[in-house]
Amino acid sequence: MPMSLHLAALKAPPVLLRAFVGSAAWPAAAQQAQQVPQAYSSSELVDTGHKFFGEMSTGLASAIERAASEYGQPNGYILGQEGSGAFLGGLRYGEGILYTRNAGNSRVYWQGPSFGIDFGGDGARTMILVYNLPSVQSIYQRFGGVNGSAYLVGGFGITALRQGDITLVPVRTGVGASLGVNVGYLKFTPQAT
Repeated sequence: MPMSLHLAALKAPPVLLRAFVGSAAWPAAAQQAQQVPQAYSSSELVDTGHKFFGEMSTGLASAIERAASEYGQPNGYILGQEGSGAFLGGLRYGEGILYTRNAGNSRVYWQGPSFGIDFGGDGARTMILVYNLPSVQSIYQRFGGVNGSAYLVGGFGITALRQGDITLVPVRTGVGASLGVNVGYLKFTPQAT
């Protein structure tokens, strides 16, 4: 009897076998889809940036293309606003929303000091491209880097911050006056500090 039952199962229509195997594999496939970071294309980022930055977005496409050629396609991005001021040492504060394809959206805040030859102040709309982010919780740490800026009234600037395998590339359009080169870090938190 067990032998005939086994043979009958082997003769089951292929559709039923695929449905059975597919239903058994579904939880594993769903879990794998949540873990695999899905990248954003340059054209998607440029379209989002044009909507976010508005009329200030003249140099946005070239800034995003430059970041994509150097770092590839990001698996997340942050849209937000920030302000900074500096006289040799400086401070930067910002807030925004982290967008990911497979983990939803999360509000983030950032702040950090800078030290160097830096003078001025600015208010900026910021798009931060996020590379190799394994989970949303991984954004909540310090990212260090070197920043340079030179503009009067307005302009675009990009820089890179890194912590482990995660790279952040802020693309900023500023209003104000700023001139300098500095080293510093940004610390990201889930609440304002």
